[in-house]
Amino acid sequence: MTNRVDLHTHTTASDGVLTPHELVDLAVERGLVLIAITDHDTTAGIDAAQAHAAGRLEVWPGVEISTDVPGSEVHMLGYFVDHHRPDFAATLAELRESRRHRAEQMVQKLVELGVPVSWQRVKQLAGSGAVGRPHVAQALLEAGHVSTFREAFDRYIGRTGPAYVERHKLTPVEAIGLILGAGGMPVLAHPIYIGAAAETGEQFDLRGYLPELVRAGLAGIEAYYPGYTPEVSRDLLAIAREFGLIPTGGSDFHGPTVNQVVLGEVDVPWSTVERMREWPAQHAGKA
Repeated sequence: MTNRVDLHTHTTASDGVLTPHELVDLAVERGLVLIAITDHDTTAGIDAAQAHAAGRLEVWPGVEISTDVPGSEVHMLGYFVDHHRPDFAATLAELRESRRHRAEQMVQKLVELGVPVSWQRVKQLAGSGAVGRPHVAQALLEAGHVSTFREAFDRYIGRTGPAYVERHKLTPVEAIGLILGAGGMPVLAHPIYIGAAAETGEQFDLRGYLPELVRAGLAGIEAYYPGYTPEVSRDLLAIAREFGLIPTGGSDFHGPTVNQVVLGEVDVPWSTVERMREWPAQHAGKA
């Protein structure tokens, strides 16, 4: 294994399977030297991971924020955020509460559809982390209503599913502003798997959409990601050059039993790390 970094990982602070400590231990075991923790709408796992990693592994603070565009969903990654800022933490708390309320409504819809799952079990699966659709999917799987994680989304809780419920989200531009306000670097996550495109196969007009995000302060785009063909990565690298964005990447690792993704499996060039390291100093005070 030659790749040394993974800039897109999740822990039990949101919908990952491993605790921050376990994620750090696995990264060290796999020979990584740097990971970024990018949990959904929370930074609760960062301090524990950084403390546990001291002297063994570099851990960048990050977050992944779900945002809305008409008919679709866009995920925005934020790197180097000051995760102790009270205003930043308060906004993330509001987003997590919206996730919890949405999941509870989905459970009620599933009961009405005749495929009941237990809200108590969903909360148990989430533990101390932020409740999300993956926890509802796991409850559906455990109850025997579906045979795979993917089927839970396709049949019931995906955007076009009968148990889908919208929740309050920021717009992508608002998320960029939130990340910049916390001193962070905003990056568009998995751009070819944006929202409805991931669930229905629809094409998303990335080139047509990027100018608005770049004007708002977008700094990067995820060009290295599981499932990307070499052609897709080349196209995204060309788009990154065209719009002056840093091409980033990572595995979107949620755990060894989730989606057959391996920590560190996506080859991210060290030049990406070097460009990202330079970004905070170059943009200090510009938010």
